[in-house]
Amino acid sequence: MGEPEEGGGGGGGGLRRGSLALLTDLYQFTMAYGYWRGGRHREPAHFELFFRRCPFQGAFAHCAGLGECLAFLRAFRFSPADIEYLESVLPVTTDKAFFDYLLTVDASEVSVSSVPEGSVVFSKVPLFQVKGPLLVVQLLETTLLCLVNYASLVATNAARFRLAAGPHKKLMEMGLRRAQGPDGGLSASRYSYMGGFDFTSNVLAGKLYGIPLRGTVAHSYVSSFTSLAEVNPREWHPKLLCRSPCPERAGIPSHRSPSGQWGPGQAVGGDQVLVPDLQQAGNEIDMIGVGTHLVTCPLQPSLGCVYKLVEVNGCPRLKVTEDKEKATIPGSKVVYRLWDAAGFPCMDLLALEEESPPRAGQEVEFWPLGGAEGAGKVTPAAVEILHRVYLKNGQVCQPLPSLLEIRNHALASLSKLNPAHKRLQEPEAYQVAMTEKLHILLTALQRDSQ
Repeated sequence: MGEPEEGGGGGGGGLRRGSLALLTDLYQFTMAYGYWRGGRHREPAHFELFFRRCPFQGAFAHCAGLGECLAFLRAFRFSPADIEYLESVLPVTTDKAFFDYLLTVDASEVSVSSVPEGSVVFSKVPLFQVKGPLLVVQLLETTLLCLVNYASLVATNAARFRLAAGPHKKLMEMGLRRAQGPDGGLSASRYSYMGGFDFTSNVLAGKLYGIPLRGTVAHSYVSSFTSLAEVNPREWHPKLLCRSPCPERAGIPSHRSPSGQWGPGQAVGGDQVLVPDLQQAGNEIDMIGVGTHLVTCPLQPSLGCVYKLVEVNGCPRLKVTEDKEKATIPGSKVVYRLWDAAGFPCMDLLALEEESPPRAGQEVEFWPLGGAEGAGKVTPAAVEILHRVYLKNGQVCQPLPSLLEIRNHALASLSKLNPAHKRLQEPEAYQVAMTEKLHILLTALQRDSQ
């Protein structure tokens, strides 16, 4: 049920090339060997994948990449050729029995909980919770981060363009030629559509993912003519004629309609600063094409997701660091989203798994993450468990939505966010907090570590 599929579905990778088990960093095998030599490789462990700061100086992000992660996990295993290569690059002192063990490794004992793909998420809140044997879930780190970081970043960037353009103007992604290689170009098309764009110019992405296609014409096409008499056919439908926000500066004044105003169906390009200017009265622009500023995310080229151990063998684990921002929250947790009486999410509350859940209409004591403030109290109007189990013992256990369904969920999730948290400039920070019991555990471990 619900296994990842090729093509337009939410779970398929489109250009999957079999197992990506070697798409990782060498030090993962160094650590795996240490676990194996120490007899710790089968200890139950729990990792969390999250980001520390919201991108683009905003107050939210979109979780993306879950479908590709599930496809990766279902295919995770080492081939004899993989093992042969590892033997050639790891130290010659590596025990040969370790390579025999790696041939048996897969994700059949791994479980993954995640927020639904496309959901609005916030800093320090786990996007994924990954459980399984210590050696295996350690080996998954780099690939999961690779599949989630860019996907979530470009989906969030697309959502910000959608906010800038408003709900009615159509948005077209056209950044393939500026993307970070073919994989980056396909990912940009896929996840910008998820984040709220309507079309892509990427023909292969249209075929693989079912994204509607649109396109402009290049300046070279226009400059190849010397007069309208050469144009055949003579009747042009006013579709996507310009990719430059200032046609005069681009040297193509002929792209203006006879009235001197932009006509319906035409498109211009730009960034999030320019897009609101295109909303002004006096034009009929109803489609905006964005390339470089969308797919390369120049304001922030990396989301900075991390993958941290929070529990091993039933014992909570804490990263000890002088940088408070890099400190982790220990223990296996449940995350609750609290909603206020106005119908907006107002807080994500981290609690230990064994704690009783908060209830709607009942006062909840909380401690803000970061420790700068003391305890506070809130009475939620509604309470939602944030994560769902998508992979249990290596098997996908939730029906996976199509890309269109994920896109619709992303738009709906963003629409429910308080406008103060959606502002593109100087948004109000969203509250993320922990329960008193989790705060006590955290402070106790911090004290013991000193």
